[in-house]
Amino acid sequence: MKKIKTLFIAFLLTGVSLLAKAENTPSSFADLAEKLMPSVVNISTTQTVVTNVNPFPFEFPPGSPFEDMFKEFGTPQKRKASALGSGFIIDQKGIVITNNHVIKGAEDIVVRVDGDKEYKAKIIGADPLSDLAVLQIDSKDKFIPVKFGDSDKARIGDWVIAIGNPFGLGGTVTSGIISARNRSLGLSRYEDFIQTDASINVGNSGGPLFDMNGDVIGINTAILGQSGSIGIGFSIPSNSAKKVIDQLIKFGETKRGWLGVRIQYVTKEIAEVEKLGKPRGALVASVAENSPSSKAGIQAGDIILEFNGIEIKEMKELPKIVAQTEVGRLVEVKVWRNKKQLTKKIKLGRLETSKDFKVEKKKIDPKIFEIKKLKISVRLLTQEDIEIRKLSKNLTGLVITKIANDSPVNYLKVNNIIVEAQKKKINSVDRFEEIIDNTLKSIEKTILIAIYNNQNQRRYIGVKLD
Repeated sequence: MKKIKTLFIAFLLTGVSLLAKAENTPSSFADLAEKLMPSVVNISTTQTVVTNVNPFPFEFPPGSPFEDMFKEFGTPQKRKASALGSGFIIDQKGIVITNNHVIKGAEDIVVRVDGDKEYKAKIIGADPLSDLAVLQIDSKDKFIPVKFGDSDKARIGDWVIAIGNPFGLGGTVTSGIISARNRSLGLSRYEDFIQTDASINVGNSGGPLFDMNGDVIGINTAILGQSGSIGIGFSIPSNSAKKVIDQLIKFGETKRGWLGVRIQYVTKEIAEVEKLGKPRGALVASVAENSPSSKAGIQAGDIILEFNGIEIKEMKELPKIVAQTEVGRLVEVKVWRNKKQLTKKIKLGRLETSKDFKVEKKKIDPKIFEIKKLKISVRLLTQEDIEIRKLSKNLTGLVITKIANDSPVNYLKVNNIIVEAQKKKINSVDRFEEIIDNTLKSIEKTILIAIYNNQNQRRYIGVKLD
């Protein structure tokens, strides 16, 4: 009898546990989605792309003397290229938030609200460093806004829903949970992504990630995998985004705090030498001349442990915290120097007007690689190349920088782009050389290469390797 009673209590507790779990699981997202849909917009942009159209019903083979002779007969043709994205309304006057990469280079921006109403929009401000942009709908209509939530309170495992415009389908709702916090992908200077398994695809960029209260806790920005959602998407936390958005609305630009130091990670070995106890803080590698840090007496070799009352647990936290601090503010910075803790007072400068920022924006000479077996030199295709030449955003390849006279591809031209070899996409020099080596081991020893010539025409060429 006692055993039966014990089993009954166990079943009862299990039933209570399952009931509690069921109560925490949403039975439906329908009411929430219906409430939020009018505030989420689809964004389409257009820009003019100029290409030369071949006037002949045939093409000359690469290297033919007629290729250069007749290329001038190509007629420049203008066409409109379009892109799709998402966004959300935060003010009844029609202020829309989206990603910078959604509207970058756009000549015309059209915002579709509630599925069928279309409006023109203009850019109030955009920030490439955080990949955020603010738009203003050109209309006197009143719109239904949503508000930002507190992303710091969002926990791993919390339910979330994403609404956006994947693949141009519009008005698509997906659900999931927060999978992780504080993710860094190396895409931009300031990263602190929320990771979610709510399905996010191409076209969702700029769209909102909502909590169960209907508040925006993230702005959907990136996915892992180029073929579509694999259950790993990334959103900019609302608390980080809101500070940038407020500045863009107020000033049309950002005003980030600036210390004027180059920093690096504190390794276990460095922590041991400095008697720091454990790796923490940010090691100052160098101090910019006449910078706020220089004037306050910060030195190379100092380890910044605390900034304005916030403990710096690891190096990557410092740039974000400094950037979000008001320009001109006097802050206390605790540093570790010669195995002692010191406190320095620093008046923050503005990053965007600093020499540090201007140096960072300078064009860096690309690294050149020699492909000895083809007797050519190449460099990696950059986003700047893609923008200047109006190529596909997802294109990868190698730009030819030099061709030897006795090269097996000496009929190609400098600035031609190698995009494929043996029908395989080229995204690195190592990948290309690996395919060449495998081809040399084959009986045919012939490699099929796809290129874009200097008129952005795609061509295939067969190359016999020795």
